[in-house]
Amino acid sequence: MTKSLLGQELPVPAMSAATAARLQANLTAAEANFAADPTLENMIWYGRRLAYIFRYDEAIQVFTDGLERYPDSHELRRHRGHRYISTRQFDKAIADFEAAAQLAADRPVAVEPDGTPNRLNQPVSNSHFNIWYHLGLSYYLTGQFAKAIDSYHTCMTYSDNDDSITATSDWLYMSLRRLNRPAEAAAVLEPIHSGMTIVESPSYLNRLLMYKGERTPESLLQPEEETPESTAIAIATQG
Repeated sequence: MTKSLLGQELPVPAMSAATAARLQANLTAAEANFAADPTLENMIWYGRRLAYIFRYDEAIQVFTDGLERYPDSHELRRHRGHRYISTRQFDKAIADFEAAAQLAADRPVAVEPDGTPNRLNQPVSNSHFNIWYHLGLSYYLTGQFAKAIDSYHTCMTYSDNDDSITATSDWLYMSLRRLNRPAEAAAVLEPIHSGMTIVESPSYLNRLLMYKGERTPESLLQPEEETPESTAIAIATQG
């Protein structure tokens, strides 16, 4: 079981019976695909599907085993790093994302398919975005705000739609404010506006509009997410 930074055991988040059944079916299929043909892609999906039902340690082991076979895979390090964050192993996450960034530097940017497709079935992130976004998050969570700022500036170069722009801007803004750099933080907010096209999660945009004074803090407690599970996450991460 995952533990908080205070050493407390964290319960598995509740989900509907339909969601649980769907995720289990997806995992069963991914495990079968991996057993039949352990390609890099099948290995990644097996690990991702394990993580979606909160079996993080098993997912980390799948990605670790995969790196023995595919040591130059930035994708495996990106996904393992993500689950190191989930399990509060931030130093290991940083090591994975830093390595992934180096490995991916001269490789083409590739759209990263969603494990749970959004309402338009339109992925809104790419491999390089996810590496730099989560590296910045890892730095932020360890209080390394200057490094987080650098990471999010790089991440912005791979933010090619309003979903990714608002996600990057939110963390960049918070990192700058942590270091008492209000002028730079205000500049991050300048291109943000209520008419941005958000496909996946409006929470980032809503927070940015709150920072601009265009939304009240109270209004953010009524998120506009697609599912009860994502609504719970949105409320828990409001700043």
